[in-house]
Amino acid sequence: MSNIYIVAEIGCNHNGSVDIAREMILKAKEAGVNAVKFQTFKADKLISAIAPKAEYQIKNTGELESQLEMTKKLEMKYDDYLHLMEYAVSLNLDVFSTPFDEDSIDFLASLKQKNMENPFR
Repeated sequence: MSNIYIVAEIGCNHNGSVDIAREMILKAKEAGVNAVKFQTFKADKLISAIAPKAEYQIKNTGELESQLEMTKKLEMKYDDYLHLMEYAVSLNLDVFSTPFDEDSIDFLASLKQKNMENPFR
């Protein structure tokens, strides 16, 4: 029987907060996962300024901000990702991310991470 490899999908559930992301990494480690996975993106390279929110987003966050403004709040600086990835590795976790724009692909490729999920398949 092959070993089971468990990945904790952090995605952008950290709401743009490094502290929340660190806590999620620690909780994932305590739960016994093998890896954590993020989503790396720059909102302005991904979303049009006139893109409407989905109904569930309006229900959860209201109508005052645009899809772009809402998504920008979930975005992290590349230095923050680097810090979080180093933290995960210090806990003996594998770490990888799904890039959503060309700059993020280049950034993650420069880190030579083991895996990179392709969201465009």
